[in-house]
Amino acid sequence: MFSNLRNSIRLTTRSANLGNILSRMSSTATPAALDASKLVIHKTENPKQKLPNEKLVFGRSFTDHMLEVPWHKTSGWGTPVIKPYGNITLDPSAIVFHYAFELFEGMKAYKDAKGHIRIFRPDKNMTRMNKSASRICLPTFDSEELIKLIGELLKLDKSFIPDQRGYSLYIRPTMIGTTTGLGVHAPEDALLYVVCSPVGPYYSTGFKAVRLEATDYAVRAWPGGVGDKKLGANYAPSVKPQLEAASRGYQQNLWLFGPDKHVTEVGTMNFFVAFQDKNGKKELVTAPLDGMILEGVTRDSILNLCKEKLDKSEWTISERYCSIKEIQEKAQKGEVLEAFGSGTAAVVSPVKEIGYDGQHIKIPLLPGEEAGALTKQIAQWIAERQYGIVESDWSRVID
Repeated sequence: MFSNLRNSIRLTTRSANLGNILSRMSSTATPAALDASKLVIHKTENPKQKLPNEKLVFGRSFTDHMLEVPWHKTSGWGTPVIKPYGNITLDPSAIVFHYAFELFEGMKAYKDAKGHIRIFRPDKNMTRMNKSASRICLPTFDSEELIKLIGELLKLDKSFIPDQRGYSLYIRPTMIGTTTGLGVHAPEDALLYVVCSPVGPYYSTGFKAVRLEATDYAVRAWPGGVGDKKLGANYAPSVKPQLEAASRGYQQNLWLFGPDKHVTEVGTMNFFVAFQDKNGKKELVTAPLDGMILEGVTRDSILNLCKEKLDKSEWTISERYCSIKEIQEKAQKGEVLEAFGSGTAAVVSPVKEIGYDGQHIKIPLLPGEEAGALTKQIAQWIAERQYGIVESDWSRVID
């Protein structure tokens, strides 16, 4: 009897030790990486009726499907799922609602003349998305794996991509913290999801130059902040100043910063201004990436194209701050050539006037047109690459 008891104790002890070992192994296991090969697809049984191109409104209609990938601190990235577009259910105490653990990206897919799907510089969006995630303690991921997953979503919803020039499919990758509870801490759970919206040209009847109000009573970003990250928390505070500017007849804010009133961005876009001095030397200026300025994909594309294509003996491409006073003084001397904002939605948005300190700074446009010559040229250069008219490694074909 005692022999059987000793054997039983040994087995129980071994089982307990094995359980402890397995528990420790589980707790120290490497969290799973994002893996596109694990994708599961659930197709919709109720396809949506597609809107005609002329009725498309930016971000108001969506494709049949969406992508979701859960994440947990211990287990890592879960199974990616493409499923019918629908609501997301979250606990009311989810950390995203209370402490703004949220980030997003904006990118576009195009259909070229051969019917192929193209996405424009997705690697840049993924790099920026990972930077945003890291800054607010959300999980990072392998960029190529998410691009593959987005590609599968695009192939499934290919029929929603308009095939007319000027039209595209806007892609909105988003990540939120979903941990429940009201404590302020790093999220232990998150959700990455992607939705897509067919969109028409930002300007349906061609370029429409805008009036800007130079804004120094509100600040979009500041040194040491998160102005260079694409966080939802950067956008909500900018709406009230925009509404105030609109009440005075302006379409957007031109954000100023500091005692020298440096020009930073315009609305939710990067800002460019072109000068020409008395000797005929031209300079294209945009604010430097110093932590306050969003690392715009379109901004980067413009800088690279202008450095490549503009005559270097005629043009200087500068990443530096200019002040509103510099713009004002040069405009008075006829040394401002043109100005525009840049971003994914509009690509380029021409400016015709800046209101500042009770003055109206006039920005030249081509006679009888709503844009400057360089603004039009840049828009053409980028569109040619987006639609595959000019082959470029910026345009990735989704097979």
